[in-house]
Amino acid sequence: MIEIRIVEDKQAIGATAAALGADAIRKAIAEAGHATIVVATGASQFDTLKHLVGAQDIDWSKVTAFHLDEYVGLPESHPASFRKYLLERFVQPLNGAVEFVPVNGDAADPEAEARRLNDLIGDRHIDVCFAGIGENCHLAFNDPPADFDTEAPFIVVTLDEACRRQQLGEGWFPSLEAVPARAISMSIRQILKSRLIVLSVPDQRKAEAVRHAVEGAVSPAHPASILQQHAHAVLLLDPAAASLLQRR
Repeated sequence: MIEIRIVEDKQAIGATAAALGADAIRKAIAEAGHATIVVATGASQFDTLKHLVGAQDIDWSKVTAFHLDEYVGLPESHPASFRKYLLERFVQPLNGAVEFVPVNGDAADPEAEARRLNDLIGDRHIDVCFAGIGENCHLAFNDPPADFDTEAPFIVVTLDEACRRQQLGEGWFPSLEAVPARAISMSIRQILKSRLIVLSVPDQRKAEAVRHAVEGAVSPAHPASILQQHAHAVLLLDPAAASLLQRR
């Protein structure tokens, strides 16, 4: 089941997402002495991360953060690098207190890098996963038709044209040809293992994907639809992103 919350704008989405995540982190630290989280990137996460790093009463030295995905072959210095994005917006504002596990997309062997990450994440309990939904309804970089079956935590995937065009449209690359064709992504099954999934999805351009995710059949053709089967997924929308929903 997906819990839908419609708020006034993307700034409110970010503040709400961060508050939900911060509560989950505090609870995990109080109960287990440590929290493991998954952080996301992209335009939908700017405000979430801004508010999350400003959250009060979190001992970040007791938090390990994985991230959802990274382009294959892209160095950390590239403006579109997700490692660069998270170091600048998440790790550095926390003065490096958090244990950050990067996806090294420019590793010589992407499959070996995925195996390294799989060993690191192991059987960890993920307390909260921050994510978004792509214009093609992707979840992380699991483009349609997504693999709903693999149990591997991280996999190497091929990006479809709609996904690559979204990255171009958001201004991360100068041309479609410059957008990498592959990525290392957290798998669908691994995302679903998170106790709480908080999704930040603003803008009219996401409205059709939101409709498929919430009201359509669960199908690899619309990867985020799998969230209908999760016990605690919170979908935060602005009015534009919610505009095609029949029920709100």
